[in-house]
Amino acid sequence: MTRQEVAKRIAEVALLHGDFTLRSGRKSSYYIDKYLFTTQPEILAELGKMLAEAVPEGTTRLAGAELGGIPLVSAASMASGLPCVFVRNARKDYGTAKQLEGKIDSGDKIVIVEDVATTGGQAVEAAKIISELGAVVVKIITVIDRQEGARENIESAGFAFHGLFTVGDLGIEL
Repeated sequence: MTRQEVAKRIAEVALLHGDFTLRSGRKSSYYIDKYLFTTQPEILAELGKMLAEAVPEGTTRLAGAELGGIPLVSAASMASGLPCVFVRNARKDYGTAKQLEGKIDSGDKIVIVEDVATTGGQAVEAAKIISELGAVVVKIITVIDRQEGARENIESAGFAFHGLFTVGDLGIEL
């Protein structure tokens, strides 16, 4: 699929109109249901390739935040051949009691894969967890940038940002 075809497919299956409250607490007249596009194999496979192409040279590992980032980082890992880790929203209180699943070495250069970014809060939280473990977050890549402050917030936190698509690419006028 071309980039435009991927955007069209995402909009067809995942763009909902109505009255929604976003993770950030903001109200919106539209919602991009990430689970409706990340559960479609043909879309997920194409996104995996696109994400892999956006990963900077020298990256040693990919990371995805629970829950929406997990299928995306897995697809990007398969497309790029890079290992990945999963970042939980909270440290589990059983078993190994970890907040991060997988292996990170000090000095790893990591790209975080995100689904839909509104304010960038979840991506910044994941980046801080990874940084505390001694790795370097080289970029945060989101599939869809809602253009509501994510880029500014992520960059002001000291991380590079890249969006594969904006809401405009999905036919949403701001």
